Amino acid sequence: MKKRIFTYLKFSGLFVLIAVLFAFSSKRNEQRKINEVLVEFVEEQDPYVNERTVNKLLIQNRNRVTNVGKEILVLNTVEQELDAHRMIEYSDVYLTVNGELRARIKQRTPIARVNAVTPFYVDVTGNMMPLSDNYSAHVPIIHNISEREVANVFPLLKKIQEDEFLKKHVVGVYLGVDGNYELELRVYTFKLVFGKIEKLDSKIRNFKAFYQKALRDNSLNRYKKVSLQYSNQVVCTIK
Repeated sequence: MKKRIFTYLKFSGLFVLIAVLFAFSSKRNEQRKINEVLVEFVEEQDPYVNERTVNKLLIQNRNRVTNVGKEILVLNTVEQELDAHRMIEYSDVYLTVNGELRARIKQRTPIARVNAVTPFYVDVTGNMMPLSDNYSAHVPIIHNISEREVANVFPLLKKIQEDEFLKKHVVGVYLGVDGNYELELRVYTFKLVFGKIEKLDSKIRNFKAFYQKALRDNSLNRYKKVSLQYSNQVVCTIK
């Protein structure tokens, strides 16, 4: 009986000791100052937003984050401030046990640039984003459309961004007064009339077939206009 009581007291004492040590460790961890801020950009992307900009966004209450105790730093608030930046898609902010504040940043990805009075990018989700002071994206330039017309042309922009052939050749998109879209090519000078934003897969497939055949025939420079706006055919006009 005495042995059982002794064993019980021993484990009870051990439990209390562990609880005290845990509380002491937690208290010291809370009071520890953040000694370093590290910014990591996930995926390889062009630098539309840089580490310096992110560090500015990590300032709380006009004090540097490195001087803020862990117990008063609200990580969700820091993430919200980062996510509100128009160049950032999302962020993940966390603390390490040795006092480092780390921010993992995913930038937004532009797929086109709209040549408006105030130019802007269209990102991979179809939303507008401002131009960057740090880097100019090598994406197709869109002419003669307004902000409200971005949603209409976005399916075509998405196709260009996802298709390696189109991504290589298309450098511009132009909306004509008749409501038809034209594509500007990197090398060839003929006018490529795409038409309305409809039957995208069929039109792209037809253009690829025409391109491959004309390339074999060495006839691409003979045309001044190539139209994809008619069903299941490519109509060409010779110079």
